[in-house]
Amino acid sequence: MGRILGLDFGSKRLGFALSDPTGMLATPHSVETLADANQALNVIERKCKETGAARLVIGLPKNMNGTLGPAAEGVLKLKEQLEQRLTIPIETWDERLSTVSAHIAMRESDLSRDRRKQIVDKLAAQIFLQSYLDAHAAPMDDGEMVNG
Repeated sequence: MGRILGLDFGSKRLGFALSDPTGMLATPHSVETLADANQALNVIERKCKETGAARLVIGLPKNMNGTLGPAAEGVLKLKEQLEQRLTIPIETWDERLSTVSAHIAMRESDLSRDRRKQIVDKLAAQIFLQSYLDAHAAPMDDGEMVNG
């Protein structure tokens, strides 16, 4: 299957999560701070190469009612631009509430506000990438789940 790179796209920071080679488990990977929005394409391309990603999954920030707002439109534009630069498949995945879930988990872990700010983007990427992996897992013969 190969590793899947998850991207939580923001105008100031990019959060990355990476699957294991079997595509079963997502782990937080890194956060990249952007000097400007134009830098994003180069950073994402570099991360794909560094991690050996076989696929890129970008979080799509849908509204709670499922519609697409300005942030989601920006992600779709980014996806189109990346498709011109990358040779790996690129997908979007609903990331609703992933950042909220990351903040809740960090507060429960008693992390300082500064530390939470440093890692929230990669935790959000991990949360929606794990959701993606779980949704794409293939059932085994005995009813357990495994990616195929």
